[in-house]
Amino acid sequence: MDRPKIDSPARRDGTLHDYSERVLAVLIYIQQHLDEVISLDALADIACFSPFHFHRVFRGLVGEGVMEHVRRLRLERSAFQLKSTDRPVTRIAFDAGYETHESYTRAFSAMFGQSPSAYRKAHDMIRPPHAPSGVHFDEKAGASGFKPVRGDATMDVRIETIPAMRVAFVRHIGPYAEVGVAWQRLCSWAWPKGLLGPQSSMIGLCHDDPDITPPERIRYDACIPVGPDVKAEGDIGIQMVDGGQFAVAMHKGAYANLGKTYAEICGQWAAKNNRQLGPAPSIERYLNNPQMTPEADLLTEVCVRLV
Repeated sequence: MDRPKIDSPARRDGTLHDYSERVLAVLIYIQQHLDEVISLDALADIACFSPFHFHRVFRGLVGEGVMEHVRRLRLERSAFQLKSTDRPVTRIAFDAGYETHESYTRAFSAMFGQSPSAYRKAHDMIRPPHAPSGVHFDEKAGASGFKPVRGDATMDVRIETIPAMRVAFVRHIGPYAEVGVAWQRLCSWAWPKGLLGPQSSMIGLCHDDPDITPPERIRYDACIPVGPDVKAEGDIGIQMVDGGQFAVAMHKGAYANLGKTYAEICGQWAAKNNRQLGPAPSIERYLNNPQMTPEADLLTEVCVRLV
């Protein structure tokens, strides 16, 4: 089947209705290609979003990540096949993306509350769990039940012009949960040089979305602004961070939950406010010290570049 597409580039106006139509095209494509390897880049192209932000837009409007959505639909399809065909359970499990009967049984039981064999023997078909977007497996490969998820109406987002910055940084490659090592290295270098103080800015450049990038390939730069006289030394690099307009929202709480704030900005706020997202890395500004602040009280300004 051909990929569903929005009508024309002229429709890329950033409205909530337009964003929803673009994501709907992706949802239909997924329903039509559940038996295939689904490329995130291809889905981003269908929706006419940059791959950099597509997943966060999708999560914001659908209420689950792309691959979470695909796995759920494949499990729901397998439940339909158990009831409507006499295909072996092992074959259905393989088509649902599971390499072993055991892993499929665990996933199926977690969703439907009983094993695939018990489900097949049961008199009634159990409805799948609630989906935030209302989209379930459709044997006709549609997504007629799609209702964009309503975001946090209380989220306060402002548009801020952030000037270009010259920063010293340490590059971390690996899970975001382990970036503390880069900060320790940067601070141990900066402190004796008098580059840290009560008014110093602590900035993170987030190059990758952890929901779609393998943990071992995630790139993050721990940064502090510096003047023109500061030079690179060894693993301490110097770079210019481009300025421009950013959507800025306050995230309160654990860094591990920052993904929800990104999804709200990219998948809700930008659509409702007719704004397009830029493809450059997001900026995180850390307003308190995680070593001296309870996790629930951590404050981070999430800054997503706009065009």
